[in-house]
Parts: sequence; C-alpha cells; structure tokens
Amino acid sequence: MEPVVNFSNWGEIDYQQAWDKQEALFKGMVDHKFAQRELATEQHTLLANTLVFCQHPHVYTLGKSGKKENLLLDEEGLKRVNATYYPINRGGDITYHGPGQLVGYPIFDLEQFFTDIHKYLRYLEEAIIITLAEYGIKGDRYEGYTGVWIDPDKPTARKICAMGVRCSRWVTMHGFAFNIHPDLGYFKNIIPCGIDDKDVTSMERELGFKPNFEEVSAKLKANIARQFGFAFNA
Repeated sequence: MEPVVNFSNWGEIDYQQAWDKQEALFKGMVDHKFAQRELATEQHTLLANTLVFCQHPHVYTLGKSGKKENLLLDEEGLKRVNATYYPINRGGDITYHGPGQLVGYPIFDLEQFFTDIHKYLRYLEEAIIITLAEYGIKGDRYEGYTGVWIDPDKPTARKICAMGVRCSRWVTMHGFAFNIHPDLGYFKNIIPCGIDDKDVTSMERELGFKPNFEEVSAKLKANIARQFGFAFNA
C-alpha cells in the first residue's frame, strides 16, 4: 500500500517552536508503532507521514557528533548578529538556518518505504539534485560527505544543501537545509558541518539572481514525492 504523506508549510518559525512540533509528530508516530505491536496483525493501522517545509530566523544548531568550538561566536557575538544557538539531537556537526533557506523536516516511518537510512539520505539528495538541474545548476554528491555539492573533488567544491537526521524505530526527523537565497555571510561565523576547507553556496550565488522561493519549494516538494514514490494526501 502506498504510504500516506501529509504536507505542512510552517512558514518562518522560531527554531525551538519548530523543534517542539517536530518532536510531537515524531513521538506520536513512534508511540503508535509500539501500540500496534500489541494488536493482532489484521488490526494494524499506519499513521500518515509528514513532510514539513519552513524557514527559521537566524540560528545555529549543533548535532550530537559536532564540536562547540565550530561555533566561532560567543554569547555576545550571537546577540550582535541577532542569532540563537541550540545543541540538538540530530546527527552531524554545526550548521546555520536563516531566512531564504528552505528547511525540510520529513517525519517518515521508513518501514512504510524501505528500511535503509543511507538510501533515505540518497533519495533526499537526489530530489535536491533534480531540482537544481531544473535551474541549470549541476548538483552532485561528494564521496565521504552527506548533502549536495557543486564541483565536488575540485578546489572550488562548495555545499548548497546540508543534511542531518535522527532516526529511531525507523521514524525520521530533522532533515535538510537547502540554500536558495540566504545571507551567506552568516556561515562565516561557524565552521560549517565541521569542514574548514570548503565553501558554502546558494542558488542565488550560482545563478547570479535571486530565484523565487515559492517556485523552488514547489519543485522540490514534487521531486521528493516522485523520488519516494508517493502522492501527497489531499
């Protein structure tokens, strides 16, 4: 049976508020799966998956495997640039979120798709790569790194989409941060993803003009659905 996926656009939302809403969706799905194990097979029901799109005010987040020293600002520095900071429960190191960056949070039960977290990440990357190609930008993977890159394996290698996920009982949360037209100057305050010898870019920088945020979002939403093989719940 094809998975049911709801779509939610939270607009620009405070990071803590979005994290709390994510956690509620995530916990609801995990708890439901536990409850289903007590039932006879014919009584099992599946909860709908959720794909969230949003933007955040300026914020830096540090994953479980990250190092605090990759944030190059102290508390006063954060206030000066009007940014907040959160250590969080996803994988990966430090990254930045801000206006003009499309943040995607898939809360998916991978048992409804496939039980392979690496395949899940590759599918998200592929959806980004296909979306970039629609604008004439050649996105690619960089061996040894997650996310989507431009000119991997070259001195000009630069990341356009970062990824970091949490997965428990095959339910995912957190996701990707796709640079459409954010203020890239904010990345100078961190060592992005703990990588100190690579640049960060955006669609705006690659194209030489600011693409329409809503148009790019709509294309990516459709490409994620095609990549995972579902239609959004009406």
